Amino acid sequence: MFCFLRRTLIHALGALWLSLIALSSHAQALPPGVSLGMSARELEAAVPDLERVARPPRLAGGLSGKWRSPSMTLGGLNFEPIYYLAGDRLRRIEWVAVAEDQPEVADAAFGDIVQWGRSAFGPELASNDPGTAYAAWVDGDTDVYAQRTGGTARPTVRLVYRLRQVKDASEL
Repeated sequence: MFCFLRRTLIHALGALWLSLIALSSHAQALPPGVSLGMSARELEAAVPDLERVARPPRLAGGLSGKWRSPSMTLGGLNFEPIYYLAGDRLRRIEWVAVAEDQPEVADAAFGDIVQWGRSAFGPELASNDPGTAYAAWVDGDTDVYAQRTGGTARPTVRLVYRLRQVKDASEL
């Protein structure tokens, strides 16, 4: 009887572990139906709970973070997704979380994202400096990177998907 209960418990824990891994890996993937390069109208249809950003953040190349959707929790942090468009096309999605005075939580969330990236895209190109960690992958026409900044006072973790920008020799 003890062996049966032990085996049942081991199988149940294994199933729980696999479901947590699947949930974690789904959390960092692009939302269902979303792909970089889609139009703003297609994005609105794919993500029905989008909200307009009152003061859109602006980045180089005409990128404007015009939309956001509800936050998701990963590694104890709430990540807010911002959708950046340029020329009415989705060019970048950025999930950002701030771990106020909790560097260990930021480190754990960054570690979770890096583990997910390794399983999804393979080995990362990494950089670690005092107070900053960075891991990047390439997936076809998409750059994916995770970044942990801010030291101990205001640690920030970021996960970014962006369309790959390849320049030819005339643009260098």
